[in-house]
Amino acid sequence: MTNNGKPMLSPSTPAELAEAVRSAPRVIAIGAGTKPRLARVADEFVRVSTERLRGIVEYEPSEFTFTALAGTPLRDIVAALAERGQYLPFDPPWAEAGATIGGTVAAGLNGAGRFRFGGQRDFILGVRFVDGGGRLLRLGGKVVKNAAGFDLPKFFVGSLGRFGVLAEMTFKVFPRPAAARTLRIAAGDVAATVRVLTEAASARWELDALEAGLAEGAIYTRLAGPAAALDALASEILSRWPGAVLPAGEAENFWRGLAGFGWAHAGGTLVKVALTPAQVEAFAAVVRGIAGARGWIGAGGNAGYLSLPAGAALPALAWPAVTLRGEAPLWPGTPPRFDVMRAVKAALDPQSRFPQLDDDVGQV
Repeated sequence: MTNNGKPMLSPSTPAELAEAVRSAPRVIAIGAGTKPRLARVADEFVRVSTERLRGIVEYEPSEFTFTALAGTPLRDIVAALAERGQYLPFDPPWAEAGATIGGTVAAGLNGAGRFRFGGQRDFILGVRFVDGGGRLLRLGGKVVKNAAGFDLPKFFVGSLGRFGVLAEMTFKVFPRPAAARTLRIAAGDVAATVRVLTEAASARWELDALEAGLAEGAIYTRLAGPAAALDALASEILSRWPGAVLPAGEAENFWRGLAGFGWAHAGGTLVKVALTPAQVEAFAAVVRGIAGARGWIGAGGNAGYLSLPAGAALPALAWPAVTLRGEAPLWPGTPPRFDVMRAVKAALDPQSRFPQLDDDVGQV
């Protein structure tokens, strides 16, 4: 395999990964390519594929932790955890499309479960990576209560390959809930949607997920726990707002489709936007102002997703944003702030073997 005339390197072990990084002056790592905008590279970069760097290295169900190589498909991890009644609570997207655990970390993407449990930064315990000098290093550990260096692995979440090439990661996991209920609430216009999101997010129900489709004016929420308690909570919620409990099969299909961004344009541009609930109405106005655009609200109003049909122009956005797919700039919103990350970059990659923080390329 080649990239602009250069060979694509495909190491199968962490040691081979380190050797591959040392072999070229400019390197970019790629995974399964489910987020192709992040994988765009300049001609000078040699691409290092993690496709062969796969497998669950260690899994301790009693300790609720696992360690996997960077190229391990999420679906393999999800299946292994499910066999022991466990799961990744942040619902990583594009698992069924072949997304890898390393690419998911590098892109910093979370799914619907982020609303209740937090995102990847709340679950990652350790990373093993190759730095700009080609050294194979480890940060963090393999236990939940880890004092030394616990926070440093979090810098790799959303790092887009700027600090190093991920070799393996350790995560904590949760027991899978005994039961779940999905409710579809008819909200109406955007103002009503924001009101319901705000009220539901602050209510006592401990919702597992809270999402909203702007086009349909509907809110989807998920409850998880003992079945009897969920039925009572669902009845209480539906006494406050009009809606219905989705049948189990329909609910499963909905969340699977959401994790794969099934609502977005195939072959179009997909942008993730950082919001607050107070900014949802302004975001919705931007969506309405672009012909054919679609919008989705995640994490109770703390994330927005904008999908454009192929060929549509993306205007500058007023919030932090990153383009996951399509032809728009990588950061089409307010410029990222790299103050703290520059010090980390200088320590781990002083010769800039990997992309600069503001380079328009990344690991996916």
